[in-house]
Amino acid sequence: MQWKKGDTTNGQVVAGGKGQGSQLDELDYPTDVLIDKEADSLLICDYRNRRVVRWSRRSDTTQGEIIIDNIDCRGLAMDDQRYLYVSDTKKHE
Repeated sequence: MQWKKGDTTNGQVVAGGKGQGSQLDELDYPTDVLIDKEADSLLICDYRNRRVVRWSRRSDTTQGEIIIDNIDCRGLAMDDQRYLYVSDTKKHE
């Protein structure tokens, strides 16, 4: 959900929104989100689907793109050189 500053009642769905599931337009237990300003996208830990997905922030986006699969992700971070760091709870990494 995206919430505009000062508006606490009208959030806008920007990723998922089709309910719980495993399709590319669905998420299942998202645990973290990161904004990639250079790519104008959101990176989302989709924990129960064991993947990290990228969702464009453009208004015509209808589904995500899997960028890492088969990972029990809980958290995301990106450094100044745009290297992505993802925690994997199953592997304790």
